[in-house]
Amino acid sequence: MPTLKVTVGNSDHLDQRTRSRLKAAQEGEDLDDAQPTLNFDSYAELSRLLSPKNLELLEAISGDEPASIREAAELVDRDYKQVHRNLSELADIDVIEFQGGGPGEAKKPMLAYDGLEIDIPFTGSNGNTGTVAP
Repeated sequence: MPTLKVTVGNSDHLDQRTRSRLKAAQEGEDLDDAQPTLNFDSYAELSRLLSPKNLELLEAISGDEPASIREAAELVDRDYKQVHRNLSELADIDVIEFQGGGPGEAKKPMLAYDGLEIDIPFTGSNGNTGTVAP
């Protein structure tokens, strides 16, 4: 599995990188080294991904490989509904995936990446990053 690169308020740089990669692909260059990227508009949005509860869930999935959302909730000693909501949010941004979940089947949460690489530029900010208290 690749590592997911997470950025904040850096969409101009990502657009430029995307254009250069498209040009390279059109010229026949090999792009197997492509690193998936997730960009947030603000630090507040990033802080939701990096909340202690989400990180605890990601650690539990990584270490214990729960067979269901209910089992993941038990591993972190939290309410099923809260864990379901957190895992659904993580799935919406493609940090985790669900396996199964058909009629009568439990949905197994699985990591989509080996880890997260956080890239936060402090210079040249375009003002979209917002603020969040530690």
